Amino acid sequence: MFSLRLIAVAAGAAVALSAGPARALDVASFSTEVSPCADFYDYVNGPWVARTELPADRTRIGSFDALRVANDRLLSQALAELVAQPALQKTPGLKQVAAYYASGMDLVAIEAQGLKPVKPLLDRIASMKSAQDLPYLLAQLNRVGIAAPVGSFVRADVKNTRVNVLTLSQAGLGLPDREDYFKDTDIAKKLRAAYRLYAQRLLASAGFEATPAVLDALMGFESQLAEATMPRAQLRDPLKVYNPMTTPELAGKAPGLAWEAYLKALTRSDTRAGGVERLIVAQPTFMTRVALMAEHIPLATWQTYLRLRVLENSAARLPKAFADADFDYRGVAINGLEQHAPRDEEVILMIGGRTGGSPLGLALGELFVSKAFSPEAQRRATLLIGDVKAAMKTRIQNLSWMSPETKVKALEKLEAMQPKIGAPQTWPRFEGLALDPKDFAGNQLRAAAWFHGEQIKDLDRPSDRTRWTMSPHIVNAQAGGLNEITFPAGILQPPFFDAKADDAVNYGGIGMVIGHEIVHHFDDRGRQFDSIGSLNDWWTASDAEHYQARAERVVALYERYEPVKGTPINGRLTLGENISDMAGMPIAFDALQNALRRTGKTDKIDGFTPEQRFFLSNAMVWRNKSREAALLNQLRTDPHSPGKYRVLAPMSNMPEFAKAFDCKPGDAMVASDPIKVW
Repeated sequence: MFSLRLIAVAAGAAVALSAGPARALDVASFSTEVSPCADFYDYVNGPWVARTELPADRTRIGSFDALRVANDRLLSQALAELVAQPALQKTPGLKQVAAYYASGMDLVAIEAQGLKPVKPLLDRIASMKSAQDLPYLLAQLNRVGIAAPVGSFVRADVKNTRVNVLTLSQAGLGLPDREDYFKDTDIAKKLRAAYRLYAQRLLASAGFEATPAVLDALMGFESQLAEATMPRAQLRDPLKVYNPMTTPELAGKAPGLAWEAYLKALTRSDTRAGGVERLIVAQPTFMTRVALMAEHIPLATWQTYLRLRVLENSAARLPKAFADADFDYRGVAINGLEQHAPRDEEVILMIGGRTGGSPLGLALGELFVSKAFSPEAQRRATLLIGDVKAAMKTRIQNLSWMSPETKVKALEKLEAMQPKIGAPQTWPRFEGLALDPKDFAGNQLRAAAWFHGEQIKDLDRPSDRTRWTMSPHIVNAQAGGLNEITFPAGILQPPFFDAKADDAVNYGGIGMVIGHEIVHHFDDRGRQFDSIGSLNDWWTASDAEHYQARAERVVALYERYEPVKGTPINGRLTLGENISDMAGMPIAFDALQNALRRTGKTDKIDGFTPEQRFFLSNAMVWRNKSREAALLNQLRTDPHSPGKYRVLAPMSNMPEFAKAFDCKPGDAMVASDPIKVW
């Protein structure tokens, strides 16, 4: 699964947009000192960045974040109405999300509950007598959404997307990245100290032993897990993380843990006895290490580790002592925050997440769409997607380096690509789920258990290509694993998209997002999947070699950028996102040209041509200002490049940009040898 990505946990002051539909650009804020041919990002956004202060409760502010805050405010008002007026709760989803929101806003009830919501899990850990109990306990934790240290999920089989399969994956580290356990850098040492303090505070607040010796054993335990954890860049290789096995084969490769018992406990339900004949093990080496640790690590250390994972999972929803410890670690130490965001924003985030897949995300989406997405927006967005797909088709047809046989497969894949726009046609009914308006942490566990049960049902069903996994309220987009592209109603709003705005602004905003998501299915990873989303090599060897040469140039380009002095962009980790930007922007520009020919509307607005407005709109989309701590964390752990470089790299490699702004060879925004992937 790929996404456009909105890094921040934070939002910010709204981007200045003029009132009229044709003037959707912050023209007055453009720099009078920086030439667009020298640094287009600074030309468009430099004055805004210089005058903008980061609020104490934000890690980043910018265009994505302003829209996210606007969506959250709409939801906050609507949720408050639902809670105050139960008669408005007319669907199962609205009833559930009203109870969940009420429980999150009731701080008195959270304090009164104390550790009661997680006590059954903590008691189960305390009752462990030996390593023989581990398989059942790990499965129980998985069933309520706690991956410690093994994660599990059900999804379409990567090599046969018509059927669903269980996948096991590495998980369970408390530090942001595996390298943080070993590196001798100032950042890594600071994070280790902060995490150790975090663990001490959670354990002690819950009444558990947290002496230096206990914490030393915990850090040693997690360091062993980290050592066996596959690095992030390697996780992008779909072949490395596709390892089908039977249960006996897993037991043979990872002796020391009763995997059959774990899988039976994990997959049992009212309609099935439990167990699986075949599964996918994403990282076999990690499972081998977990099983070895099950045999040789003292039970007391396992108990400390598992207690911490339970407390960490719910900390932000537990009483103040736990929530404060969680904020001090995640908000302050990792991201540099100074204070909490407003409570209603935090609760909405905890219910719906930021990227999709949350059990109650679609319930939030149901509420949002009823307030903020019109049939006209749906129609115009559909037209935009058609234009961008047509532009991609022309690009494929005109490629000089791709053979005819590979082009046929590429075009077949493009034609089969399924768009999901705005919101699903039907909403979940949440059968079997009952949330309590006085139990926030308990609701998290109930929702996770319900979601796990729904996944287990999928083991006995074909994959569902109509299902939405992304909540419609989210300001994001994604290219899903079934050769689909999803554009939620949450991002189909200004400044990305306005059904009444001129084409140049829309194609530079949401048009580029559409191009980006389409290209994800043709980036260095996505290109390995066929028209139904199955991992299936449809490239000739020569075509693959030509593609890889272009991809290597993208790696080298981005690794020359240093957003923070001494910390360059990781060109391998960010390659898929960078290719999708490098190709998505030219495709969106081509689509604009087709739209302009269709409408004939080529007049200047505010002195700018449609081509110029396209690039100006796109640069404004990536307008942002971040805390250095959050930016450093992004550079170490995130597959997306910072916003500034999502402007500079693609545009400087587009002759169309140079032509639009009359840039000359030798200007910083004109590459001497432009990179063209698609």
